Amino acid sequence: MVLLDYKSRLPIYEQLYHGIIRLAALGAMGAGDPLPSVRTLAQELGVNPNTVQKAYQLLERDGVIYSVPGKGSFLADLGDRLARKRLEAAEALKQAVRRAMESAMSSEEIRKTVELVLSGGDGQ
Repeated sequence: MVLLDYKSRLPIYEQLYHGIIRLAALGAMGAGDPLPSVRTLAQELGVNPNTVQKAYQLLERDGVIYSVPGKGSFLADLGDRLARKRLEAAEALKQAVRRAMESAMSSEEIRKTVELVLSGGDGQ
């Protein structure tokens, strides 16, 4: 489901938060799909249930998931929100590339940096 990097400086609950959003953005999960229970996911990932609970609370706070008492947690419909996030991310990436070029980074340095980030080699 979600891959965690135990060496990352990013807390596990934040990695889980972003991982679930990533799964939704990639279409691996759809609106209304159930999420594993806190206990089940904690066991699968080898983390404390409180860590999973914290991620789920943040996801619910942000409207990414919703809970049904006695039934569990489910992915909310994120259609417009994901499209908006993609546009914002594309614009931020363009601005970052422009700043890098203004700082005299070569096209090759920029490409290598992007490839490093995409491969997960940036420590995130």
